[in-house]
Amino acid sequence: MHRKKMPYFRAGIIAVALLCCFRPAAAQEAPALPSGLDRRTAPPALPEGLGETPADNSAQETSGPALSLPFSLTGFLDVRGGTRLQSDRYEKTESLGETRLQSEVSFRLKKVGVKLTGDLIYDPVLDRPALRLGRGEGWFDLREAHLFFTLFRFMDIKAGRQIMTWGTGDLLFINDLFPKDWNSFFIGRDVEYLKAPCDALRISLYFDLANIDLYFAPEFDPDRYLDGRQLSYWNTGESRRAGRDRVIRPRRPSGWFDDWEGGCRIFKNIGGYELAGYAYAGFWKSPAGSGKNTGKPMFPDLRVYGASFRGRFFNGIGTIEFGYYDSGEDRHGDDPLVRNSEMRLLIGYERELRRDFTAGLQYYLEHMRRHNHYRKTLPAGAYPRDRNRQVVTLRLTQLLYSQNLTLGLFLYWSPSDSDLYARPNIQYKISDDLAVEAGGNIFSGRHDHTFFGQFEKNTNLYVSVRKYFSLP
Repeated sequence: MHRKKMPYFRAGIIAVALLCCFRPAAAQEAPALPSGLDRRTAPPALPEGLGETPADNSAQETSGPALSLPFSLTGFLDVRGGTRLQSDRYEKTESLGETRLQSEVSFRLKKVGVKLTGDLIYDPVLDRPALRLGRGEGWFDLREAHLFFTLFRFMDIKAGRQIMTWGTGDLLFINDLFPKDWNSFFIGRDVEYLKAPCDALRISLYFDLANIDLYFAPEFDPDRYLDGRQLSYWNTGESRRAGRDRVIRPRRPSGWFDDWEGGCRIFKNIGGYELAGYAYAGFWKSPAGSGKNTGKPMFPDLRVYGASFRGRFFNGIGTIEFGYYDSGEDRHGDDPLVRNSEMRLLIGYERELRRDFTAGLQYYLEHMRRHNHYRKTLPAGAYPRDRNRQVVTLRLTQLLYSQNLTLGLFLYWSPSDSDLYARPNIQYKISDDLAVEAGGNIFSGRHDHTFFGQFEKNTNLYVSVRKYFSLP
């Protein structure tokens, strides 16, 4: 496929270099990073007294009170550039080339709190679709827009666009059926963008016996799934790699109060150990079936029931999570066009091996129900899925130079699929409000049709610079 090469990645590198040259004079010593890779929040306030002198205080007294706003405003400017390491005839050479300005405003109206978070985006690598706030497409991404208040002493309510998370997994999800943005995850955006927003009503109830979380979304919120516009993939119907030439456009349930989804979590902390039970009713979050007459990808009905345990274990933190995926449109497993029901299991352990060095290990299993029926109904020439898909993950995190430098590696390896996915990462905090980062998304696999193997030609490297800001 012949196309004109565009220097987006080089332009991104130049922008990164220019921003790296800027360092605020008042920032003399950066505070420590929070423990754990990719769990950053907005930077903390400057330590008390930093940059202040008696002359400064007297100047404040003579000049009158400081400006006080009725709301808090925080955010960041993030510039990222990335490129593929292999030639992919179905995608652009540049994997990422965006500038993102996020602003977060929060304030209270009497007893009601309001939070608004949105990103202005410029990305010449990605085609410019029309603005669709519900799908996260276009030049603006509305991340949060909700009200929150306490109705009774035992009840909190949050209504509107919000980002939620459940479960115990580290970048593996069983009972967390809230939408994910897999394109962001695989091309090098910050890991916070793996969690996509949903429009829902959330009610939290607190009792002595147990706590309960309930949520209801009047319209189905799917994943921001892999559709071929940014990452090439294995096209099952044509038994080949595809990408921008075969963009996936599924039939999406979109009827308000007809195509709803909701869930429940009941949890209790007992002696430092958290036990939880989960239930979900809705649809598969990414396309998991095709219409019998049209062949168009779709989101079949889904029910999920699960439980989790998390607590101290051998000087570390141990986790166990289980979920049963009831595929309502293929309970007998004899419809090759719809994904079978599954049982999923996750076992994890995390521990600090020495000062500022932590390691985490997880084992994940997907067990397909009625696998024999599935094999019998497969069309000729199709690649069958294994009865048991296994994944092992390893996270290594090292903090150096007063915890200003973070070296990280997150590795997925599937012994059943014979493929892997590695996420190396290095981040350095230049000051309180300025950080630079470099990393990669490295895929490898023996077969083109396995989950990580299909992305082999999407292997990419990226660099970024982020500048935080805040107003009191």
